[in-house]
Amino acid sequence: MEIQDAPAAYFFKLWPKIEANWIRIALGGGIVIVAAGLISFFSWQRNQNEIAAGKTLTQFMMSATRNTTGNELVDGLLKIAGDYRNTSAGQMAWLQGAALLFAAGRYADAQTQFQKFLDAHPDGFFSAQAALGVGTSLDAQGKIELAADAYQRAIRNPSDVLAANSAKYALAQIDERQNKFSDALNLYEEVARNNPNSSLGSEAGLRAMELKMKQPSASPSTAPAAPLKSNH
Repeated sequence: MEIQDAPAAYFFKLWPKIEANWIRIALGGGIVIVAAGLISFFSWQRNQNEIAAGKTLTQFMMSATRNTTGNELVDGLLKIAGDYRNTSAGQMAWLQGAALLFAAGRYADAQTQFQKFLDAHPDGFFSAQAALGVGTSLDAQGKIELAADAYQRAIRNPSDVLAANSAKYALAQIDERQNKFSDALNLYEEVARNNPNSSLGSEAGLRAMELKMKQPSASPSTAPAAPLKSNH
């Protein structure tokens, strides 16, 4: 399954938690002017790191040529991730490196990187993508039960609806392979409803139709009406 790309429009956060803490300290101690200076410094420093990380990632990707090997791309992306691990660009580089490992068939290595990302950023913006990556990597290794658990984690994560729906589709495929046809049908139909104008939604709709045709018992059945009692 292809790892979905999440939007990255949040490169700059104006008020991270550390800044909010400084504001509360300043108000309590009456040193608003000093705190304002510290806030500006932390905000500037954070933005400088974000800008530097974005430039580094862009330059690295633009410098890649046809002769650049997959291993070189992975190593470069993971280095950027290590150098800028707390920036948006660094986190995207980490996920891209893990995705390249998956695309190269190195499923265990991909799983390791996705899991490390998830451990480092359990509640981050990209955590749903990382959980989806863990699931797909485990799925590719035939570790179905563990994959299902990872997909459930992605589904429960509200940060990325697209990743959650991709995880539902993947979980439906596992249910179908395990002959849990009713569960699979419910998930396919949910994905189709949630993504009416996307390729994922169209594919889920087709899978739901095929499943109904192959396994009529998967469709909800209506119990026959009880016969009317005769008054005679």
